[in-house]
Formats: sequence, C-alpha cells, structure tokens
Amino acid sequence: MARVILDEQAIRRATTRIAHEIIERNKGIDNCILVGIKTRGIYVAKRLADRIEQIEGEKIPVGEVDITLYRDDLTVKTNDQDPLLRGSHIPADIADRKVILIDDVLYTGRTVRAALDALMDLGRPSQIQLAVLIDRGHRELPIRPDYVGKNVPTSKSEIIAAKLKEVDGKDEVSIIQYEATK
Repeated sequence: MARVILDEQAIRRATTRIAHEIIERNKGIDNCILVGIKTRGIYVAKRLADRIEQIEGEKIPVGEVDITLYRDDLTVKTNDQDPLLRGSHIPADIADRKVILIDDVLYTGRTVRAALDALMDLGRPSQIQLAVLIDRGHRELPIRPDYVGKNVPTSKSEIIAAKLKEVDGKDEVSIIQYEATK
C-alpha cells in the first residue's frame, strides 16, 4: 500500500526552498555547478537550476554523473548482463569550483559515495555539497546532506518511490510498505 508524502506542489516548494538555501549558503552562484546523479538526480538538478535562474537572473551550469562503474555492489551478480554505462557529462571544469551534488533519495549513502569517487576522477573541486529531495535515514556511511527537501524517517521494510514527470510521467513521492514473500 502506497501513501503519498509529497505531491507535485510539495516537490515544487521543496526545490524552491533548496534553491534559495544554495544561493544563500554560497552567497550567490559564482563558481558553483550543479551535478545530478543519474537518473532522477539529473532532473532534480535541472529543476533547481531553473529555480536559481528565476531567482538570480543568471544560469548555473548543470552536469550529470554516471556512477555505474563506481558502485561497490558491481561484483554482486544479479544477472549475466554487463552494467549499462550512460556516461557522465559535466559542462565545465570542476577543478576549484563548488560542486553541488544532487540526488532524489538519500538512503545508505553508497550512491553518494560512488558519485564522490566519480567526481574526484574528473577534477578536484574546492568543495562538494549534497542536496537531496528526500532523506530517509538508515545511513551505512558517514554521509550527510547539506540541503534536504524533506526528512522522512522510515523503517527498513518501507520503500520510498520518487516519481518525476521527466521519467515517470508525474511528480510524486510515496512511501510503500514492503511485504516479504513467505
């Protein structure tokens, strides 16, 4: 059974608030770049960039990072297929810049760790900040977001399903009770 915790309007309010917080913390957007983690993190990053442009009147660069080869579970064989590489695209050099890494849901921290490794292979930023739409807890690594759309305490038997128009046709974040098969 799914329970909606963020609808389209709530997602819009959360991204607007995060955009304001990014601008405030960085005293503008000079020397900043947004980098979304594939797949949904990219769309959250683009929405933040649009909000920031509306507020500041100038564009902020947006990139995307593919963490496929940096995952720590690649050795776990779930099927016989090789991982699908989608590639990273960063429109500007990240060396000595403030990178705001963006994802939809923060859970164990392993995705963010992989993204940090991928970023460091692309250059040495002066700072990396983390923005997430949802922080659901249960960290396995010492990773903490700088910007959070909504904190959603969950049990491990629950799943957070973040849906975005660009991928899923609608904006909605739901919490789903996971029922193990007996």
